[in-house]
Amino acid sequence: MILRRCTGLCLLLAGLVATNSRAAPMVSGPPPGVVITASPDSQKIFVGSPTIAILPDGSYLVAHDYGGPGAGARRGSTFLVASRDRGATWTKLTEVADQKWSTLFVHRGALYLIGTSARASHLIVRRSTDDGRTWTNPTDHRHGLLAEGKYHCGPTPVVVHAGRVWRAFEQFAPSAPEREFRAFVMSAPEDADLLDAKSWTRTNQLKFEKSWLNTRNAEWLEGNVVVTPEGNVVDLLRVEAHPAAGASFELPGAVRGIPRFEVAAMMRVSPDARTVAFDPAKDFVHFIGSESKFTIRFDPVSRRYWTLGNKITNPASGADWVHSPHHQRNVIALGSSADLREWREHHRLLRYDEGAVVVKEGSRVGFQYVDWQFDGDDLVAVCRMAWNGLNYHDANTVTFHGVRSFRALTMADSPPDLARPR
Repeated sequence: MILRRCTGLCLLLAGLVATNSRAAPMVSGPPPGVVITASPDSQKIFVGSPTIAILPDGSYLVAHDYGGPGAGARRGSTFLVASRDRGATWTKLTEVADQKWSTLFVHRGALYLIGTSARASHLIVRRSTDDGRTWTNPTDHRHGLLAEGKYHCGPTPVVVHAGRVWRAFEQFAPSAPEREFRAFVMSAPEDADLLDAKSWTRTNQLKFEKSWLNTRNAEWLEGNVVVTPEGNVVDLLRVEAHPAAGASFELPGAVRGIPRFEVAAMMRVSPDARTVAFDPAKDFVHFIGSESKFTIRFDPVSRRYWTLGNKITNPASGADWVHSPHHQRNVIALGSSADLREWREHHRLLRYDEGAVVVKEGSRVGFQYVDWQFDGDDLVAVCRMAWNGLNYHDANTVTFHGVRSFRALTMADSPPDLARPR
């Protein structure tokens, strides 16, 4: 089916139809994939921020955090779960208090967990030398407390390049009337003590301007550090592109012609790791999955960049905030690019009721925040999944997925829609 660009009248009619749509029914059957964690109370306890690492012995390690009004002692803690049989079964290792929004990565024989503290949102990093069973405690600036303040991130990649370890972050703007992020990148020499705050160099911060895309919110967030084909470091950021009140559905200016909900921002990092720059006339790119958190990694075999993210297949589903297409998280797509600017969709890994209008508080299924790794010819992935959840956003399971022979997959190989199995 060809999706034609929607006029203002089309959006108005779609919004009226969406307003009268009913809430999604209960979902039947178990969730897809292998369940790593299931919430004991899907209405009050939510799971988030899944991240996966492959240890030197080939085993998988997954971390995720807990939240929600019923989380109690779990709230703000990150749980570590391991698999020794390629994802078939999982065993809890430990939990780490006061840690959220984190990425697992292996570096020089040690395992690291980098993100923010749950209580104060400081930037922190922990190290484990026993495959995730025990962790250091970020008590001060020499032992993992990288910066104090109110920071934000997601489980996005850590990249080693040009002798340095790189990671993207955002800081909440002080006294902003709404959520507003200032994006920046931190890096450290790859042979430095990564727990020592003095090892890390931090760029300047940049904020997103609503006028660039005529957006409702001034948000870019959960950036991916990626190395371009030319060897430069960039931060490819998710962008909130829901149009401002009264704004045209069409994107303006230099980004005209890109679908509104498929535009990401490419922030350029200077070679000395001290400066980030962004030019709205040339640094927006067409990217599948830009409205939700995504993970990009470079594959040296295919010489392409690969991603798993949310494909918005219903871009004209409603103009109002409750029915905005940016809420659609019921499709996970596999895409790739040779240059980070031209992206191609190859395959749809997960689909549920793909053509339905996604209602912010009424949709009970969501596949989101997928993190993944290369494992030979396969991908191994973890998903924050709402399956009969409170709504699509507040997930109640973390699931594992193996994607076999990913480089050869096509759209024809996509599995059936889980709401309408063949």
